[in-house]
Amino acid sequence: MKARLLSAASVAAIATTVACAATVAGHANAFLINHVLLISIDGMHALDLANCSVPNAQGRVLCPNLAQLAQTGYTYTQASTSKPSDSFPGLTAIVTGATPKSTGAFYDVSYDRALSPPKKTTPYGIPGGNCPGTIGTQIGFDEEIDVDYTKLDAGGGINTDYLPRDPKNGCAVVYPHNFIRVNTLFEVVKKAGGYTAWSDKHQSYELVKGQSGTGVDDFFAPEINSIPVALPQVKGLQCSPLPDQTTVASTNAWTDSFQNIRCYDRLKVEAVIHEIEGYDHTGATKTQVPTVLGMNFQAVSIGQKLVQKSINTTGGYKDSIGTPSDELAKEIQFVDTSIGDMVGKLKARNLFNATAIIITAKHGQSPIDPQRVLRIPADDATKNPPSNYVKTNQALEDDVSLLWLKDRSSNGVAKALAALETNATAIGANGGEFYSGASLGLMFDTADSRTPDIVVAPNVGVVYTGGTKKIAEHGGFAHDDTNVLMIVSNPAYKATTINAMVETAQVAPTVLRILDLDPTQLIGVRNEGTRVLPGF
Repeated sequence: MKARLLSAASVAAIATTVACAATVAGHANAFLINHVLLISIDGMHALDLANCSVPNAQGRVLCPNLAQLAQTGYTYTQASTSKPSDSFPGLTAIVTGATPKSTGAFYDVSYDRALSPPKKTTPYGIPGGNCPGTIGTQIGFDEEIDVDYTKLDAGGGINTDYLPRDPKNGCAVVYPHNFIRVNTLFEVVKKAGGYTAWSDKHQSYELVKGQSGTGVDDFFAPEINSIPVALPQVKGLQCSPLPDQTTVASTNAWTDSFQNIRCYDRLKVEAVIHEIEGYDHTGATKTQVPTVLGMNFQAVSIGQKLVQKSINTTGGYKDSIGTPSDELAKEIQFVDTSIGDMVGKLKARNLFNATAIIITAKHGQSPIDPQRVLRIPADDATKNPPSNYVKTNQALEDDVSLLWLKDRSSNGVAKALAALETNATAIGANGGEFYSGASLGLMFDTADSRTPDIVVAPNVGVVYTGGTKKIAEHGGFAHDDTNVLMIVSNPAYKATTINAMVETAQVAPTVLRILDLDPTQLIGVRNEGTRVLPGF
């Protein structure tokens, strides 16, 4: 009798172990999840999610759909973006599981000491040159590589004459997906027989296709810096004519208007809805429901930083605790409603239970506290950005400064640092930090042809801009830049709040884990030891 009891206990223990292993190692098997909807609400902080989930005096919350998703999912309160916190490395981290140390992606505009210039000078002035005669070039992976960035469809795609070239590869042009040195989660899903889709703001975000160039089956990237035009194809909002006619001139872009940016984003929302229905992003061609699909939202980012002079309205926050301005609140509501529409379509197609929804952000926005804003040099003509004190091959300046020096010798770097230290108050960095040498090497590979020589992380609130069109920016290392929302939701999950430090780079291996695929198929995960998110 005793032996029989021991045997039963052993069987129970083994069964429990196997059940736990199935849950941890294969969510697709345990919960029948075979789709992932991945969303980046660019700019949205963890604080924004916390604030918009609190009921007002009438018992209503600003973001009911996000709040509901959190009730069946993991909420990570200390999620950090990439550093730098720009959209380009931000998205790269999310889809590769790696930092710039492995990806080589520091910013959309950067410098590479090993590549040669584009064939033609770009619209924003990156000089064209000879290959292989010239080694070392500025890199522009923003709208300037479009055939025509004034057009919503980018004029048809990327103008290869504006792309850098690789002198070690027969001077072949380097697309954004070639530029990224590691593979993406989309490529892993495709290799496993899946179907993929992604929508974003520039043609350059075809980086999601990965090194193969084929990782995304359905890529859609209406140009955000194009001239705003009526969008009769948008059904979720009144966008034909556009609601804000004060910002539709040839000198305007979608980012110039609190209202029009919602029409722009809604175009991508409807692309996702079409894909959930089993069509391509246009809704015209029958395909299949993607294994992984998603998009980025720009509305919150614009709501956080825009000063729209045409209607005398300023976005951002009202105070240091993140109370949104009226315009920012509208943007958050719009995004929440749009996510609710996606959820509604998943339910209508009986796909909701089979889909994990991951919501995070490529970057935050700094500062939250409106009293901290200091635009250099716009707010004080006696001040200058860091690049005015050192000689550079390239200087990238938002609310951070990345400097690629002309003189990279130890003596040259020392002189540049001395100049920056001397003028720290003038550049708004007397309470900030300078990274170079060993301190920079703790984050990045200083021998890499793409790593900047000096990174200036200025005081919180400093934005390097000559204008007064914005009251915040991103790209920096500050908490407001990097602490973003993160939710992983599915009806089978229990509401769980995790306060441990995590990174957006952990999204990529987590997506693969949920789909019962091996996260170590990602080169970046292997290089950097990136773990799946806690709970998975």
